[in-house]
Amino acid sequence: MKQIHVKDIIDTVERLCIQACTTLGDDWWQVMEKAVLDEESPLGRDLLGIIRENAGLAASTGEPICQDTGLAVVFLELGQEVSITGGDLYDAINEGVRRGYVNGYLRKSVVSDPLIRKNTGDNTPAIIHTDIVPGSDLRIIVAPKGAGSENSSALKMLKPADGEEGVIQFVLEVVKAAGPNACPPIVAGVGVGGNLEKSALLAKRSLLRPLGERHPQPHIARLEEEILRRINSTGIGPQGLGGRITALDVHVEVYPTHIASLPVAVNIQCHASRHAEAVL
Repeated sequence: MKQIHVKDIIDTVERLCIQACTTLGDDWWQVMEKAVLDEESPLGRDLLGIIRENAGLAASTGEPICQDTGLAVVFLELGQEVSITGGDLYDAINEGVRRGYVNGYLRKSVVSDPLIRKNTGDNTPAIIHTDIVPGSDLRIIVAPKGAGSENSSALKMLKPADGEEGVIQFVLEVVKAAGPNACPPIVAGVGVGGNLEKSALLAKRSLLRPLGERHPQPHIARLEEEILRRINSTGIGPQGLGGRITALDVHVEVYPTHIASLPVAVNIQCHASRHAEAVL
């Protein structure tokens, strides 16, 4: 059985927290390049140019892309043949987040109680999602999530008779309600199926997929393209100031559900599609 010491986990999470908040992936740059070409509004093109310049400066200086460095959301894929040694796995994740946000000079945005609102001072605890998978690796994905986009997200229990058009209309309602608050052009993560909590997790996980990559099931891929087309017909535009490019992409994930249910969750991501990963 493969052994992974908690020190390696702590060091990796620390590095990923800083990387995710400062450096966007190649997929983002490719999609943004196309967005600039497709944007018809001169102001919209200027805004997209500023967004690209900001991302480039963040990567070259190691400074955060945005002042809201988010709540640390950590996805774990833990191989069944892995043994964690030297301490507790979740304690190690939180220690890595603590060090990443302190040593990386990232804004600490977590309050210990949702009503008392006292800041924890180190951006812990993280939100941790764990899947047990075959194999002998531990895959760690850190996906910081800011409040502007997260607060614009929503979930609705549709009726099965609402069907695909009902899903599309709900996504559009959420995007229009968000307007400029989610810092468009956004990425819309959509979870369909499961139950209340599963659909929300599907929507969140969908944001980890590379931009520009379609769902493997053809009918879901077509749904993604149709939602993207309709979002980009709203006229909201970059930063909500008008234009064609309101969304960079739409990712839909699905799961089996109850015969009487059609849960739909929309998790909005701002233009900075932030996540970083490593495999131990």
